[in-house]
Amino acid sequence: MKIHSNVYKYLLVLALLSLAVFIVIRSGYSHLSDGVFLTLFFVALALAFKGFEKFKSFSYTVWIFAAVTVSMYYPQYFLKAGDFELKRLIVPLLQIIMFGMGSQMSLKDFTGVIKMPKGVFIGLALQFSIMPVIGVTIATTFGFPPEIAAGIVLVGSSPSGLASNVMSFLARANLALSVTLTAIATLLAPLITPMLMQLLGGQFIPVDFWKMMIGIIEMVILPIIAGLTFNAIAYGKVSNKKIIMQVAAYIFIVIFKNGILFMTTDTGTGNTLMELGKNLFWFVALPVVGGYLFKYYIRSSKEALDHTMAFLSMLGIAVIITIITAAGRDSLLEIGFLLIFACLLHNSLGYLLGYWICRLLGMDERSSRTIALEVGMQNAGLASGIALQMGKVATVGLAPAVFGPMMNITGSSLAIWWRGKKTDEMTGESE
Repeated sequence: MKIHSNVYKYLLVLALLSLAVFIVIRSGYSHLSDGVFLTLFFVALALAFKGFEKFKSFSYTVWIFAAVTVSMYYPQYFLKAGDFELKRLIVPLLQIIMFGMGSQMSLKDFTGVIKMPKGVFIGLALQFSIMPVIGVTIATTFGFPPEIAAGIVLVGSSPSGLASNVMSFLARANLALSVTLTAIATLLAPLITPMLMQLLGGQFIPVDFWKMMIGIIEMVILPIIAGLTFNAIAYGKVSNKKIIMQVAAYIFIVIFKNGILFMTTDTGTGNTLMELGKNLFWFVALPVVGGYLFKYYIRSSKEALDHTMAFLSMLGIAVIITIITAAGRDSLLEIGFLLIFACLLHNSLGYLLGYWICRLLGMDERSSRTIALEVGMQNAGLASGIALQMGKVATVGLAPAVFGPMMNITGSSLAIWWRGKKTDEMTGESE
């Protein structure tokens, strides 16, 4: 049902009134809780933006601000539910997000390496050099506490995420290159991210290369495999033979991961086999069954599933940021503004250097825009998950929690600005 346009105007008025009350309370003229009105301001503004075409893309970011506000004012509600620690939700939520990413991909998304080798090579080289180096430079220069500094380096050492694909679409950039870069960078993350963290972040905190590698495989690679399996069966126009070959390859990856676990930890043979069985069930068998059920019985449209997974991904990111903000509230109050500035500088320099280095190397405008967004926008959710597995979500996890919402603001603003600036190579493109 279509909502009348006046409703959005009323919501905007409500947002402005809530902000005015918040300012009055902060000025000392009332003893009411200012957190309620600041939260109401962001919620009303997020809903109002849905009714204005120019601001619609910012709605999700404002929702993130609402979530952060609530967790900063009332952190006690986002730390535990009874005896259950809510931070334990971070990894499962991240796996759902990565499954959603995989379910919208197929092996064709990786063929861009062959079709666009120059763009892929330059993009990956800049992705895993510019941001880690800027990260360690900022962390050292600003003199942050070791674990906060390590979080900044961790953000810089992470691959790009799905958000960069959305921004490339908005910016009229090279979307095919963006999808390929995100896919390849994500697959390389289990090796490159721990290596960069050990090399650059090891000066701040101890880094266990193998433990981090196994953690990234569990949080990223296995869920993506599950998504690819589901996609191949539910939608893929491939033969049963190719599906069997693809699933066999994924089973080998799962076995390989558990082999690394067995060789690098004190886990016994029995526990390793149990872990292998769980991985094969969750990330191979279940997606196969789900794919066939979806294909033959549910028969929903791919667009409906994509919208559902996109919603769950956005919700998952919001919950992750809320939990981390609540856990690190005290540290944020102490160094919040400096950390926000550091993350803004980190993010902005990624865009700037990514774009102009590409132009200097002779890349076309659309590809330069794409690589700039891929470099500047990191997978903050993955960084948060790694921080949790390190047992330092309240400190190492703070930079990812700040960087995530910020990059959505800057990325969408840059993408919309670029969208209005056509170049010769874009002449004749449809709106």
